[in-house]
Amino acid sequence: QVQLAESGGGLVQAGGSLRLSCAASGISLRDRAMGWYRQAPGKERELVAQITRGGSTNYADSVKGRFTISRDSAKNTMYLQMNSLKPEDTAVYYCRVGGTYLGQGTEVTVSS
Repeated sequence: QVQLAESGGGLVQAGGSLRLSCAASGISLRDRAMGWYRQAPGKERELVAQITRGGSTNYADSVKGRFTISRDSAKNTMYLQMNSLKPEDTAVYYCRVGGTYLGQGTEVTVSS
């Protein structure tokens, strides 16, 4: 059974940083396309960052230069380093693997 467990969310002041983790079990993250999504209250879920099977990365314009997606195959974990956080980054963040598996989400709140 595939499980994705996000962690690292919380309350932070604007300008602060958080690192989200997505630990996978039942599936290897090696050589898989993965991504981080977020959903703010009253809004649709949106793609924040993705990493391809080959390791290339893509980011939403709103987070470019501030967020970094990465994976540690040895730990079977994906990360999202978020710096210079803004109140508009407030959302529930989800990790997704292979376009199929989605975690339960971790909440990020950025206060102004």
